[in-house]
Parts: sequence; C-alpha cells; structure tokens
Amino acid sequence: MKIVRVFPRRVREIENCWIPMRDGCRLAARIWLPDDAEISPVPAILEYIPYRKRDLTRARDEPMHHYFAGHGYAAVRVDLRGSGESDGILLDEYLEQEQSDGVEVIAWLAAQPWCSGAVGMMGKSWGGFNSLQVAARRPAALRAILTVCSTDDRYADDAHYMGGCLLNENLIWGSVLLGFNAYPPDPELVGERWRAMWLERLERTELLPETWIRHPRRDAYWKHGSVREDYGAIACAVYAIGGWADAYTNAIPRLLAGLRCPRKGLIGPWGHVYPHDGVPGPAIGFLQEALRWWDQWLKGIHSGIMDEPMLRVWMQESVPPKAFYDERPGRWVAEESWPSPRIVPRRWIVNRSRLDDAARPEFRMDFLCPQTTGVSAGDWCGFGLQGETPIDQREDAGNSVIFDSAPLEGRLEILGAPEVTLELAVDRPSAFLAVRLEDVAADGSSTRVTYGLLNLTHRDGHECPSPLEPGRRYRIRLKLNDVAHAFPAGNRLRVAVSTSYWPLAWPSPEPVMLSLFTGSGSTLELPIRTPRLDDADLSAFADPEAAPASEQTELSPGGFRRTIERDLTTNETTYTTFVEGGDFGAAGLARVEAIDLEVGQSLLKRFVIRDDDPLSARAEVNLRSALRRGDWSTRISVRTAFHATKESFELEAELVAHEGETRVFSRTWNRSVPRDLV
Repeated sequence: MKIVRVFPRRVREIENCWIPMRDGCRLAARIWLPDDAEISPVPAILEYIPYRKRDLTRARDEPMHHYFAGHGYAAVRVDLRGSGESDGILLDEYLEQEQSDGVEVIAWLAAQPWCSGAVGMMGKSWGGFNSLQVAARRPAALRAILTVCSTDDRYADDAHYMGGCLLNENLIWGSVLLGFNAYPPDPELVGERWRAMWLERLERTELLPETWIRHPRRDAYWKHGSVREDYGAIACAVYAIGGWADAYTNAIPRLLAGLRCPRKGLIGPWGHVYPHDGVPGPAIGFLQEALRWWDQWLKGIHSGIMDEPMLRVWMQESVPPKAFYDERPGRWVAEESWPSPRIVPRRWIVNRSRLDDAARPEFRMDFLCPQTTGVSAGDWCGFGLQGETPIDQREDAGNSVIFDSAPLEGRLEILGAPEVTLELAVDRPSAFLAVRLEDVAADGSSTRVTYGLLNLTHRDGHECPSPLEPGRRYRIRLKLNDVAHAFPAGNRLRVAVSTSYWPLAWPSPEPVMLSLFTGSGSTLELPIRTPRLDDADLSAFADPEAAPASEQTELSPGGFRRTIERDLTTNETTYTTFVEGGDFGAAGLARVEAIDLEVGQSLLKRFVIRDDDPLSARAEVNLRSALRRGDWSTRISVRTAFHATKESFELEAELVAHEGETRVFSRTWNRSVPRDLV
C-alpha cells in the first residue's frame, strides 16, 4: 500500500469532540478537518460505530479518515452511545436510540461552520448496517452512503441465524460484544468520572447471546433495522461493497434489485475488511474509489462513477483448496443492471450419485451424517486471517451424500445464487440441511464454491415454522450464497448434502436419517454468465493508498491458530481457534505511542462434539483484553459456555473486571432458553 503524506489540503486533527444529544447525552467524536475548513467549508463523512475510536480502531481509522480530510472532507469518527468515551449505555445492536442519535449527529455536523451542509455516511459491518438504517430515516443533510460488509436483512445474513439455523457465531459475537461493552472510557478524555461510567456499564451489561437465541424466528425484533422491509424509505445514493470471503455478500444483489435510489455494487475477493486492506487480494484503491463517490454526491462534481456499470465483481478462478489465500486469481467483470438479463439459468438433474442433463428413474437414498460433518468448512466469516478458509472438502464429502457431474467439456462461469431443489423425507420433527456446491479437480481435491443452510421446519418461511412430519415427503428449495466462480474444463461440479454442519451451525436435537429422492424432482440450477467483451475495457482500480497511521510498538506478537483434534477414546472432536490482535490490530499487545496506551486482546474459541450424539455439542469462548497507561490499568475477561438438551439451550457466562490487581466487578449468568424448532 502506498502511504500518502502530502495532500491537496493540510489536515488538522481534533482528538476528541463532544456532540450533544437532545436528552443531554454527549457522544465522543474524533475529527479530521482540512486546516482551512472554517474559511472554505467542506462536506462531512460520518463513521458511527461502537469499537472505540480512541484505541481499538485507531490504527484503522487514521489512514482512511486523514486521507478523506486531505482531499477536502471533514471526516468524523463517532462512538455510539455507551461505547468508548460516549455517555450512556449500549444495550443491544441497532436500537431505535442508536438510529435517532445518528440522525442528530448528522444534523449537528451539517450545522457546523466548517461543514458545507452536505453529509455522507459510511462504515463496515456495524457501521454499514447503521448507514443503511439511518439513510432510511431520511435526515435532510444526508446525500449518500457507502455501506461495506453489511446487510439489508438482520435475520437472513447476520451472525445469529442462517436459513433459520442457529450459528455458533451467535455465541462468539455475543461474547466479543460483552467484552467490548465492558471496556472503560479513557480517563484522559472524561476525567475522574471514568470509573463511575465504567462501573455503570458493567452493572448494566446485557447477555446478548441470550437475547438473540430468544428470537429464533424472523419476528419484529429482526425486522427492526432490516431495510429490506421497505427499500423505498431510502432516497439517498447507496454504494454497497463486499467480498466473496465475507459473510454478508448476499445483501448487495438484493439491494441493487430492491432499491430505487441511485445505487452501485462492488464485490471483490476480500473478507470482512475494507478493500484497501483486502485479503484475499487483490486489494484495490478503495479510498480513491470512495473519493469519486463522495465527489459525485457531496460536492456535485461529475466523477464519472455513475456512468459505469451498476455492479462490478471479481470473477474468481478455480483454485486448489487451501486454509488461506493471499490472493484469489480472477478478473473484474461487470453488469449494467441487476438482476442482469445476461444471467441465464442452467439446470442439472440430481440423479443417483450423479448430476445429469436428463432425469433417470427415481431412487431413494437414505443417510445419517456424523455430527462432525462440517469440520472442513472454515469460519463463518473471513477476516483474511491464516487458517480460516474452507480446506479440502473430501472429508466432509465422505460424511455426506454427494452428486458429481461428468467432467465439464468447457469453461463454465457463474454469477449469482445457485439454487437446489430436493425431494426428501426425514425421520425426526426437527432437522436441517447443509448443501454445498464444490469444484472438484481431476486429482479428486475439492474446493467449496458456495453453500447454504436451511432449517427444514422453516421450509415455508422463517416467521411461522412448523414441525416436520416424519416420513412425509417434501420438496425443498434452497438458495445458496451468491458467488462468482469459473469452473475450468475437465473439473466436475459436486453437490454435497448433509444434516449437520459443525461447528458452523448448532446441531438438531436428535440424529436425523434423511431420505433423498433423486430424479426429476431434485435439481441444481446455476446462474450462468456468458463472458462480456466489454469487461476487457473496464477501467482498472488504482493501487491502494492511505494516510499514515499512528506509531504502534509491538510488545508481544499477535497470531492465529486453528486446530482439529480427535480423541479416539471418547470419540470427541475438538475444533479450536485462537487469535491475538484480530481485526483491530496485528499485535497481541501493542503500545499506541500518540496516547501512551498499551492495548492487548485475545480470543479463544473451542467447539466439542461426538460423531453420534448432537447433544454432546459444547461451545466455549474466552476473551481477554487489557488497557494500561502508567499506573492506570484495567483488564476484562469474558467466558461463555453453551450446550443444549432436546428441550432447551443452556447458556453460562462470566464477566470479570480488574482495575490494577483489584477485582472491581464480577458477574455470572446461567440461562435456560426453550428450543423453538431449532
């Protein structure tokens, strides 16, 4: 990445600024301004998230927001109510209060003497979500948003459920947020009241994994904040960006199809990161692309960005399966509109162990998958870390029922959401399917291309599920995740079907025997994209640029490990990941020199199950974090544990906080939540 140190406009940084809310609460902001903005006002760009502008995201924020300010924008990074140095309590994701505060922040920005009155909003993940949500409130000054790695549907795509199946990410993310909410504000900014603010946050901490497992259906809880409920509410321009290695990409085609405002989409090969940091690569000059967007909509400069195709994606080439890709080979392709009339469905029939063009006589295939099916799946959401990508799928395929095509006679490119239709029956009232589309090379190695999950009690929708009738035959349709992938001639298509996908999804209450009926009623449909000659003329993205970041001294190295261990005496498989540093910094412990603050964190995730018993499943998350400056130091530890009976989910948690060597807070939770067809 090219580090830019000289900009068209000199930049002045405001380390902390208080933004008053109507109810007396103050939100903490960090601002980068052109030095002459009071004389020559500029548009403002808002990023509004709970991840601590002062320290945790500092190294990520500075290269981006300083860059925008150097090109004539006021870049404003605000911590949500109850996070960082902001007043109040953060009780949950995407609350009405959060959205109302966002509207007030935008009005405050527009009224500042250094602001031209035009405001844009952007963010990745949480900030991408609330950019969409605040846009739906139509604040007068908001002209455009840039939403990265987010979704229009909180139930369909977020860290809690997938196809009505409970994700283990629900526990992981809930544990991480429990730790984030327990961080103290910095005494250098809030003064002596820091301890009172901290203790109030600790006392009012909510056990959010419990909240989320109490909503297994797509009810009003999830509809709130899901702009898919009313696309027409958004009038400002929307640029939706994501990556194929991320978990939120399905929202981009939906937004392009559903919105009626000016809109664009961009999907690269990346994980859950901004594209100038894009891994797997190639990373792009995202900040330059963002400037073109802001120039168009906030300054009224014709940048040419809206003259280009609506959707641009990275068409991924076939690759051998690996636990990490530094880069994914491929090329940029584009569609003028979405849905694209150029995408044509092609259907294969799911015959006995085969994918064919024509149906063969129906055959009933019965199978019961080991509960460990899914250990090759990798993480639910990629961050570009070592070891997180799905590995060779042959082990999981051996525990599933599979259907292979003949070797492809020619190259086959797909763009969109593959769909599988299956005729099936099960022997239990509750079950789910995991279906994968794979790219099988001549040597037998298998790379997962995309996948989907469906809780079969949600077969008619996610709002009103109903038990299955054992032995009854059903026709099930399941859309897999959107993807762009090129299958080379000579490789085979594979559909793999299982009734477990551990540790990505929580298992059904009982082992499930699934009967699958092959023939004309079971099909695979792929969205075939014919190469477009104009793709060769697409303008190239610039190489990544950024402003410098604050100096950080690594005190102990970060890292990432993923292991799978099998105990042949107990028949238990243990899947463990351990990360130090993570999304907010590479080091396990580092000192941020500008604020003389040492920051450290680690996250351990462990999942245990036996092949033959879904009730043996156990999940545990341990989070450790520390802040230290001179004689002032705080430590947070979070441990959560999860298991289930046939009737209920059992959740345990402990939160402990230390100031120096003194334990100042400790709380434990033990919760039992009835299973509701999950």
